[in-house]
Amino acid sequence: MSTRPSETAANSARLNGPRAVLMRRGGTCLVLHCEADSLPEVLHWGRDLGPLSDAQLAAWRSARAGVVSGNADVPPRLSLVPQQAEGWTTTPGLVGSRAGLGQFSDFHPTAIEVVAAEGTDQAPSHVRVEAHDAEADLDLAIEIELTASGLVRTRATLTNRGADGYGVDSLLLALPTPPSETLVLDQSGHHLRERETSTHEFTLGSHERTTRTARAHAGSSIHGTCEPGTNWNRGLVHYVHVAWSGNTRTLAERVVTGFQAILGGELLLPGEVVLNTGDSYVTPWLIATWGEGLDEAAGRIHDYLRARPGHPTSPRPVTFNAWEAVYFDHTLEPLLALAEVAAEVGAERFVLDDGWFGSRRDDRSGLGDWVVSVDAWPNGLAPLADAVHAHGMEFGLWFEPEMVNPDSDVARAHPEWILSPRTHRPQEERQQQVLDLSNPDAFAHVRDQLLAVLDGVRIDYIKWDFNRDLPEAVSPLTGRPAYHAQTLATYRLMDTLLAAHPELEIESCAGGGGRIDLGILERAVRVWGSDCIDPLERQDIEAGTALLLPPEMVGSHVASTTSHTTGRTLNLTLRASTALFSHMGIEWNLLEASEQERGDLAAWIGLHKRLRPLLHTGRVVHLDAPDASWRAHGVVSADRDEAVFTFVRMSTSAVRPSVAMRLPGLDPSADYHLVELLPDGVPSDLALSLRSPENWGWWREGVTLPGAVLGELGLRAPDLYPERATLLHLRRA
Repeated sequence: MSTRPSETAANSARLNGPRAVLMRRGGTCLVLHCEADSLPEVLHWGRDLGPLSDAQLAAWRSARAGVVSGNADVPPRLSLVPQQAEGWTTTPGLVGSRAGLGQFSDFHPTAIEVVAAEGTDQAPSHVRVEAHDAEADLDLAIEIELTASGLVRTRATLTNRGADGYGVDSLLLALPTPPSETLVLDQSGHHLRERETSTHEFTLGSHERTTRTARAHAGSSIHGTCEPGTNWNRGLVHYVHVAWSGNTRTLAERVVTGFQAILGGELLLPGEVVLNTGDSYVTPWLIATWGEGLDEAAGRIHDYLRARPGHPTSPRPVTFNAWEAVYFDHTLEPLLALAEVAAEVGAERFVLDDGWFGSRRDDRSGLGDWVVSVDAWPNGLAPLADAVHAHGMEFGLWFEPEMVNPDSDVARAHPEWILSPRTHRPQEERQQQVLDLSNPDAFAHVRDQLLAVLDGVRIDYIKWDFNRDLPEAVSPLTGRPAYHAQTLATYRLMDTLLAAHPELEIESCAGGGGRIDLGILERAVRVWGSDCIDPLERQDIEAGTALLLPPEMVGSHVASTTSHTTGRTLNLTLRASTALFSHMGIEWNLLEASEQERGDLAAWIGLHKRLRPLLHTGRVVHLDAPDASWRAHGVVSADRDEAVFTFVRMSTSAVRPSVAMRLPGLDPSADYHLVELLPDGVPSDLALSLRSPENWGWWREGVTLPGAVLGELGLRAPDLYPERATLLHLRRA
């Protein structure tokens, strides 16, 4: 990601007195106030307030201040890096010391740079404030950017100017949220059920979410506050995301002085970051969004990601992954047959998963030996790769470069390359440990083996997996915790491969959805949303993922008829219509599918390809279904001329027929023609649920209604059986 916008105007000056900076872009207003004796504070972040003069900003800030008994004689401040020296008495922005000295920061600004982005008529889009702490002899630079979509990005750089080392224990950035937001918003989950979004009361105190093992199946990719009753389309919400693939820490804090804020950054363990003279520590970007409803807040992130120079612009290839078809049974002839069938149904990428290297015939050995197995592949990977390419598909390969089985050549030769405390090994997960990529020798070994494989056969795509947590991640080389260094080394390894093979694409997979963040997505083009591809489970998994990522960056595959992870047997319409909206793929042994199933799957893939330009560029919207037995969402084109919605019946309901559901995102002044959407030749689930055609009502023939009616009054979904789905297509009449 770019660290700063294109500049057309900039001014930099020393800060000798109060200065207010009004940033307005993308429907967002951010008011930044800078004093000569304190770090900058955000007075407002949210709805655009319109133009404000310096005098109005000064008067507004004065009207907000107050001193009460029992507190300091000056009003407290919540700066971007909160300090006790400014009256902030809960979680500080900076925690660190010089062997116990210089613990309480007191940064004073020395310079401010204000930058205007291209095409904004000199409206500030980027501000950089430099400050110095005389006692600890530290420099601090804070960057804050307001993107074209109204998204806020901020980070800090801490530099040691002293003669001895300075240990950084924590460096967090803080943004205020409005007092009307009296609920905390975050996510929880576990492997196969990630990113379940919930709210709870925002009581006085700290509400903290951390990732401590560099994976986040149970973690929260977003953390914020919202008003009571907030849903997808209504209610004020603010939330943040830490763009980092290691350990993270976010807090929602509400204090008795009337402040409430969200703080976020990297979670550092003692001794992880010690700055020698002249060294710097740079925080991850803190990504911050807001909206009236969750969809508007998420849309700011989606628009930002889609505007990046590195965001993929080519159609996202339909991906066949061979894992659930063959598992570790790598035999050329069945795989050649699979590739042929995958091409016939319309797949555009074929991925060979785990089991192609070293002694890897199961998950107990061989991991870390990135050499093509002569037992499984006596003629190398070229026969399969060439056949895949001859079918017009890309060839992808599975790697797990950070991990190692103790039963492997590399672990036997270099046990000192395994992240481990001095006295014992961490607990094994999946019979594997973690390689210390912060060790230059271990890094070079993995880099060279991976490059040799990539140089030996044409590989278009890597499924980069990360299948275990990192407990007790200590580098034997230094004896210190290595989460920070390991994350940077992983980034460096990805960057090295992409530099050597610029056309290569990488997917971030971590036992499914354990590493989904905007740090890894500076290198990867998509994530594997979850190892669970049961379409009923995926409804909520993908809804939670949508709070961060647009659908084209989330892998969602058509599952096997009977789910590998839940045992449910579900029909193809439900499975395919769920995968349709995202980066579509197939995770199914098609050699066992009937001719009818293959034909129907090909029709669904054809429909996806036809809709792909809309699905992967339009505005993602979710319906606030008043009945919990339904899940419904859709995509509306940027010009609001076209939309596709899916309605999924999860279970039976106390209410029958269904209640009406509003369709968001449409043009209220336009008329829309609505009709059921199906691939050619595929029967409708309505035929099963409603049986008699006269019960189908308007759903089959269609109806034309104003956008205002659809958005305010809504419509009833047909009375589907449970575990069924139907699609609705809208076009401006």
